[in-house]
Amino acid sequence: MKPSAQECAERSARAMWAGDDASRWFGMTLEKIAPGRAVLAMKVERHHTNGHDICHGGVIFSLADSAFAFACNSYNRMAVAQHNTISFIAPGSLGDVLTATAREVSVKGRSGIYDVQVTRGDGEVIAEMRGCSRTIPGTHFE
Repeated sequence: MKPSAQECAERSARAMWAGDDASRWFGMTLEKIAPGRAVLAMKVERHHTNGHDICHGGVIFSLADSAFAFACNSYNRMAVAQHNTISFIAPGSLGDVLTATAREVSVKGRSGIYDVQVTRGDGEVIAEMRGCSRTIPGTHFE
């Protein structure tokens, strides 16, 4: 029996998470998964901060990129980033819990567009990312 869209997203996420050493190394957690959607969170620790004593932009980008990856891989089709752009709006600070919420905008053929919003615990938006995906051969599970 074919899994439902939600079951497919959950199974794809479990398979990806099992091998996603980078997201776990950053301290990210997968909070929610659904077809074309994903939410990841991460607490800003001392090793995430830069010379301005704020969260390094590369760390924020990594959080957004991981949420994007789980969203665009939620259909049991292997997908990779084709290109991403990010706008930093406000800083993240030591101790903040950052949440990246990715949502599908469009999928046509092998190409997808996803928007990711990164917020602090107080709800303030600190970054907006747009990710473009490309499916490649392969699946996450049989």
